[in-house]
Amino acid sequence: MGRCKDYQPAGVIPATLLAFAGDMSIDEAETRRHLSHVARTRGISAITVNGHASEVHACTFEEQQRILAISLDETGDRVPLINGVYADGSLEAARIARMAEAEGASALLVFPPSSMSMGGQLRPEMALAHFRTIADSTDLPLVLFQYPAATGLGYPFDTLIELVEKVPSIRAIKDWCADPQLHERQIRTLQGLQRPVTVLTTHSAWLMASLAMGANGLLSGAGSVVADLQVALFEAVRAKDLGRARKINDRLYPLQQAFYAPPFLDMHNRMKECLVLLGRLDHAVVRPPLVKLPQAEIARLRKALELAGIGPEGAIAQAAE
Repeated sequence: MGRCKDYQPAGVIPATLLAFAGDMSIDEAETRRHLSHVARTRGISAITVNGHASEVHACTFEEQQRILAISLDETGDRVPLINGVYADGSLEAARIARMAEAEGASALLVFPPSSMSMGGQLRPEMALAHFRTIADSTDLPLVLFQYPAATGLGYPFDTLIELVEKVPSIRAIKDWCADPQLHERQIRTLQGLQRPVTVLTTHSAWLMASLAMGANGLLSGAGSVVADLQVALFEAVRAKDLGRARKINDRLYPLQQAFYAPPFLDMHNRMKECLVLLGRLDHAVVRPPLVKLPQAEIARLRKALELAGIGPEGAIAQAAE
């Protein structure tokens, strides 16, 4: 068991959830069960751990290391694993990167440090210093996480281009710019470079439209629930089969509306509840400040699953129709 050499992020990449026990400790058995289920999905190209979907913000460095270790052990050689690098300081980010490489990750998903939210976009040299610090600490390929400009953490277009030109280990971006015009510009520009940089969309609320713009992959927490449907949609769009793509999108639509409704931060909480409804997790425990969803919302999630045609047996057979 080791990392996938020369891995190029592309295709359908689910970001898995993290199961907790009632005392909020990591439930390794349930986490492994979830990972194994997702890893068996035909057509996925990798799995991401230690990201937003697995509540990385609430996990210590030691827990992140353990999560990666059990994920690698559970998935074996079935799929490459991308490990999140979530840290406010560049030195800590580099420490996480070194740990992930030593454990056997195939790539790193680099979150923007929240310490740059107060005007960091006005100092592009700060972003460059952050990525160079990480790149100097590891040989793993990097996936830059592009946030919306409104968060204060999005990289301006010119800064983004400078980063991919000056840090060649940036092989892809996870694009959450939340701006369709900018999204298409980034797809056309980055994937058209002499050294192409893959755009992995994470606009899962409007996934079909995003993929139709030409993104060469997707990285999504919703893949923890509907990876099979995401693969089917990705393949239909690439085959230019509009009719089939629209049928799959019609099934995804009710869940997209349910997952990404306000408050947005509950999206992965909702996905966890869906896995319980589907019998894929025993319980949906989240760590504070996240809290349990009210029963009325869980009932809405149940209805969304029904509208999508997804029951306890999963959607794999129906997705192939």
